[in-house]
Formats: sequence, C-alpha cells, structure tokens
Amino acid sequence: MRRFAALFAELDGTRSTERKVQAVEAYLRAAPPADAAWGLFLLAGRRLQRLVTARALAGWALHVTGAPAWQLEASALATGDLAEAIALLVDAARPAPPPEAEGASLAAWAERLQGLAPLADEARRDAVADWWRELREDELLVFVKLLTGELRVGVSRGLVERAVARLTGLDQVTVTRRLAGPWEPTPDLLERLAAPADVHDPARPLPFMLACPLEGPADALGPAGDWLVEWKWDGVRAQLVRRAGRAWLWSRGDELLTERFPEVRAAAAALPDGCVLDGELVVVRGDRPLPFALLQRRLGRRRPGGALLAEAPAAFVAFDLLEEGGAPLGDAPLEARRARLEALLTALPAEARARLWPSPLVAASSWAEAARARDEARARGVEGLVLKRRAGPWQPGRRRGEWWKWKVDPYAFDAVLVAAEPGAGRRASLHSALTFAVWDAAPDDDPPGELVTVARAYSGLADDELRRLDRWVRRHTTEQFGPVRVVAPALVFELRCEGVARSGRHRSGLAVRFPRIARWRDDKRPEDADTLARLEALVPPEPPPPRPEDVVGGQLTLF
Repeated sequence: MRRFAALFAELDGTRSTERKVQAVEAYLRAAPPADAAWGLFLLAGRRLQRLVTARALAGWALHVTGAPAWQLEASALATGDLAEAIALLVDAARPAPPPEAEGASLAAWAERLQGLAPLADEARRDAVADWWRELREDELLVFVKLLTGELRVGVSRGLVERAVARLTGLDQVTVTRRLAGPWEPTPDLLERLAAPADVHDPARPLPFMLACPLEGPADALGPAGDWLVEWKWDGVRAQLVRRAGRAWLWSRGDELLTERFPEVRAAAAALPDGCVLDGELVVVRGDRPLPFALLQRRLGRRRPGGALLAEAPAAFVAFDLLEEGGAPLGDAPLEARRARLEALLTALPAEARARLWPSPLVAASSWAEAARARDEARARGVEGLVLKRRAGPWQPGRRRGEWWKWKVDPYAFDAVLVAAEPGAGRRASLHSALTFAVWDAAPDDDPPGELVTVARAYSGLADDELRRLDRWVRRHTTEQFGPVRVVAPALVFELRCEGVARSGRHRSGLAVRFPRIARWRDDKRPEDADTLARLEALVPPEPPPPRPEDVVGGQLTLF
C-alpha cells in the first residue's frame, strides 16, 4: 500500500503528462506482480465493490475519533474532499503514528476490503477502525477512497496504456485492445498483457473509436464527398459482441448491459458467430427515437419488467462492423466496413431486423446540404451529425481528423443566481457550485413573479471570474444553510444546455440537461431573465402511448 500511496501523491502533485507516464511505468515495473495488477486495475478506472456510503464512513470516523460533526464538516469544506477530511481527522486523533515498517501490500488490502462484504455494519466499522491504526496519513487517504469506491487518480486511461506499452514493449493500440472489456487483477496480469499472442476472452469487446467535436466550419474538412454523414444519436454508445454461440452487449465504460436489454439480446442470437457491431443503444417507438430520460430508466433496471419494455422498447442502431467471421476488419476502409454491415443486417430475419438496424446515412453532397440536415436534427430527436472519413480505418481512441461530431447549437437562456456553495478539489475555497432560477410568470408581467430554481451549474467561468463571484457571494448572502449560501437575486448569467425535460423531482417541474455557464450578463438586470414558460416551450412533445405494434418495432427511418 505504501508504494501505491506514494504513486498517488506523485500523480496528484504534477500536471506533466510525461512525468505521470514515467511514474506509472516505474510503479508497475517495481511493484510485486499482485500489487502491480491491482495498481493497474485502479489506475485504469476500475472500481472495487462499494462497501460503505460516504455518509456512513463519516459517521464511523466521528465514532472512532470522538470528534464533533462540525469539525469534519469544516475540514471537508476546506479541503473539498470528504475522504481527505476523514484521513486528516483520523490521523490527528491517533495516540501515536503507525510504525515505519512496510505494512500490508496493496493486494492484501484489496483482499481485506473484499472480505468486508458479508459482515454486518457494526463489524465492518470495527474492522475498519482497527485497520486505520495501521496506516500512515498518505495511506489513509487512499484507503478511505478505496472504501467508498471513489478513487480518482488523476490519470487518463490513455496515459496508463502508454505506460503499459512502454513497460511491455507493445504498441499502444495492442495494449488498448487487451485492456478492453472484463479482466481480473490476477498476479499474472502484466505477463498476460505482454504475451506475444493474446489469450482472447470471447466476451471481450474492442476499444471504442471516438469522435472529436467540430468547432470550425465543416468546409475546412475538404470535399464533402470524402465523408460519410450520419445522425448523432441521443443514446448510449455500445458494442454488440457475438462469439462462441453467445451475445454480449457492452457500454463504452465496459459495463455489461445484456440483461437490461433482453430484446436486443434476443435479436443478436440471429447474428452469425464471430462478429462485433459498433453502434448506439436507443429507445424508440415506431420510427421515432424517444427521450433520453426513458433510456435512463432502462439503464436503471437490471431486469426490466414487461410494462417498461412496452413503454420504452430498445433497439441497437449499428454504424460499424469491427469483426466478421472471427476476422478483424479494422484495417479496411470505413466505406467497405459499412457495406458489409448493411449486407449482414439485411440478411437477418424480420424479428431480428426489428431490433438491429443500420444507422441511416444522411444524403449530403455538399456541406450546405449537411448543414441543413443538422438544423433539422433536434426535430428528429437526434443531437446533430457525425462526420466520418470514408477511407479511414478503425482506430481506438479519439483520433483527430477521422471522426467529427457536429452537434446542434445548445439551448441558451438567462437565469438569476440564487444560491452558491463551495466546489471541490482546487475550487474548494470558492463558491463555484451555483444554483440558478427563472421567473414563474408571463414575459410581460410586472412585477415578474416568483423565481423558481431550474439548474445547478459548475463550469463555464474563468478563475478570475470565480474569484470575483466568490467575493460577491460572501458580501450578499441573505441566508445560510450549512455550506449553502442563499444570495440576493441580483446577478444574471447566460446558461446553455442540451435539452429540457419535464421532471416531478424539481419544484419548477423541469430538468435541464448538462447546464453550464456561457457568460456573466453584467448588461442585464434580474427582471430581464427568462421565464419558466420559455423553458417549457423547449420541452419536446410527449411521445404517443405505446401500441402493440410498437413493441415489435420496425426499421428506423427518422421520417
């Protein structure tokens, strides 16, 4: 554990990508095989089972140390990290520092943590309290984060793969493929990764190829004829793997979704063995995509019931074929892979074609035609366009210049700041978690009515603007509830979001998707902010009720 805690501190203390790569490689090279495997597991973003909630862990810390709750709350506000606050509190309350001798290894600690699962809450608390006495302060921090399953190390997956590539002598693409999908942190992990031939798990997906946001004009990409134009779906990116007589459905986060989408699993049984399809999971009714909120409901049910299956029937919209007959196709041009995909899906029985569709191509012989299609995207229930180079191979990761996502412009509205609380991490000392409201009144009402909250936003302001806003918040607080400061309704900000939906969980009756701050509107007064009625006008119409034929589904045409 001591070696991994030192690595954690080193990674947290530098912004240099090269130094981080060197540190990860040095750890993997020097650590015992079992510790190296667990270290790679955690560095790659995998998580241990969450054994205790943050609230319960805070209660354990207060029980063990005898400290008052306000002390932990104040420390958490100051550090912006509850795990760090708990580690500091426990370390300060110990009668003597732990011994300098090397303690248990990272692998041993992982085994101990997994052994907590069958214990009752009180037994877990007592075991954790005993273990806290064995750990130094830097180890305590890592241990607390492991307990909650929230260990964020500050390195990207690509950075870790670079370090493994250097260590093993393999190219990074090979490492990316071998680390995709499910794998366990066994002591022979690095040996297996470095083997000349990959020991292939039939369930394993391939790493995903990702699109970069298109921020400039599309005509800068060259002739429009060099690109395939597709709709950008408002769904969940996924791979459908059909090997060894079985089918697996994987999300981009390596989460297995097969049981949550039984209609897609059933359709996949008609695919020939040895194929991998790349695409998007969507919920549809007839030939129309349904709102993302319904897809979220499907994702939240491990085994959905018949009522939900009828209300939100799912389909897999495929846009690439990565394997066929067990042979990889990634080196073939996209246009050729696309033709083979369409031939494969067209040959399926009608029942399977109802749930496995090729993503419709957008006919655009010029960038002007593509722009007109993009302008229609929101009305069609999609997020915009994806532009893919016709001659391009499949390459894992975000390869600039190969795939571009050309999304519709976000919605924008003006809202009043009504509350603020401290952020996390380096913004823990600044009030950067902001709550905004609009007027519940008609546009011509005077006075404008009542402010109702509609969004919380955390990003969009520069550091100097945040410092200026923090000073203003402290001077204009009207009420305070713990860390939350209610402020005088005087400042207006332009917010942007990807969508607005109805929600019974908020007083306004609306939920705003991915809100962020676009600019501080010094030129506007609070009464100039937008109304709830304007946001309600942005809510897409409710889908029609399900019909028996919609449960079976059909080819997606997007009218």
